[in-house]
Amino acid sequence: MIVLANTLSAVAMVLGTLLNLYFWIVVIAAVITWVRPDPYNPIVRILRQLTEPVFYRVRKWLPFTYTSGLDFSPVIVLLAIELANRIVVRSLAQYAAGLP
Repeated sequence: MIVLANTLSAVAMVLGTLLNLYFWIVVIAAVITWVRPDPYNPIVRILRQLTEPVFYRVRKWLPFTYTSGLDFSPVIVLLAIELANRIVVRSLAQYAAGLP
């Protein structure tokens, strides 16, 4: 049972770290769009490749996120990441801590 508890704890930590990393990637990608970035810059291309598929799905599912030239899909993604972090990761960590 201790192996299961340690495994679940490790999965919670890794998942929390990945969600935190993607949170900051979304924040940086949103901030970069406020200026006119060079589309051929490798960092800009990587950020767009990492975030644009998720933003596209949010815009497709919730069309009201793009209004008057403002794109609110990063805000929705950030809220979803935080929600997943607080519900899934914390629940998993608490369940792992409660195992005998």
